[in-house]
Amino acid sequence: MSTLAESAVTVPVATPGGHYDILIGSGLLQRADSWAGLPRAAQAVIVSNPTVDALHGAALRAALAPHYAQLSQVNLPDGEVHKDWTTLNRIFDHLLAHGCDRKTVLFALGGGVVGDMTGFAAATYMRGVPFVQVPTTLLAQVDSSVGGKTAVNHPLGKNMIGAFYQPQRVVCDLDTLATLPQRELSAGLAEVIKYGPIADAAFLDWIDAELPALVARDPAALARAVQRSCEIKAEVVGQDERESGLRAILNFGHTFGHAIEAGLGYGQWLHGEAVGCGMVMAAELSVQLGLVRPEFVARIARIVAAAGLPVRGPALGTARYMELMRVDKKAEGGEIRFVVIEAPGRAAVRAAPDAVVARVLQQHCDPA
Repeated sequence: MSTLAESAVTVPVATPGGHYDILIGSGLLQRADSWAGLPRAAQAVIVSNPTVDALHGAALRAALAPHYAQLSQVNLPDGEVHKDWTTLNRIFDHLLAHGCDRKTVLFALGGGVVGDMTGFAAATYMRGVPFVQVPTTLLAQVDSSVGGKTAVNHPLGKNMIGAFYQPQRVVCDLDTLATLPQRELSAGLAEVIKYGPIADAAFLDWIDAELPALVARDPAALARAVQRSCEIKAEVVGQDERESGLRAILNFGHTFGHAIEAGLGYGQWLHGEAVGCGMVMAAELSVQLGLVRPEFVARIARIVAAAGLPVRGPALGTARYMELMRVDKKAEGGEIRFVVIEAPGRAAVRAAPDAVVARVLQQHCDPA
């Protein structure tokens, strides 16, 4: 970890697909050194949505204008329900209409949906153009903007169509978190919470103690949460860029969570809400497999609830949950694989008997 000037922190990410920095601090949108040293090009394109653009678009345009002779912008409709091929084509339509070449730099200004789709567009337009992540939600700052996962959703599964493609830089301006709706902040806290059980028991203790400050948006607490989350993710991604092994632990709670999102219809629950609930179910599965004590489930449920997140799954029915989880990316040969906790701070990916998974669902979901 090094510093970029006095008030910002730099977390380096080193993968076979590229080395880049995550910049974390306040006021980074307006700072010239946030944008220095990026690939040179005649054109740059900002991808955002109307909500984020109204709040932060002018600041980013002003910061980038000195660096690019032609700066244009495309706004996508807001929300997970629009993370699809139709919306993705809006980016391609804009790039082609503006004569963008393979040096054109894309800037993703927004949350996880904007970041994922901008990254996928960058990975595939002319077989790859550079892009920069400028995440404006807590969830995107601590998770989706880091590590190069890009994708769109399919009606049968979340993030099933995409590419691994690393950004040139990630700029996390903590000031953007002040404009987040409380529900979005809580959704981001789910992805912060997950790092404790899977990789750092001391961080879980810190989260447990500091949750009131995090929910209240204490700047120091949020800065610490973003920094430590990014450090853990950078370390994991550096060892396993393409999720062939270790990186799968970052999906703690996601197998159950993705089933909730797909089963309800994308956007009914926020991604972080589904993941928070999914972590409680994954913790219960860890207990059912004899890995951790029952008190661990109670602790995770208490922390998730204190973050303002649901702890019981919706009434989709056990059969529907199982059907949806069989198309999860970690499934192999039709066998569902889950991230489980072997001990606080240590995770693994394991299969579980259907009967055990069904018992977990019956205990932690509303009856159909």
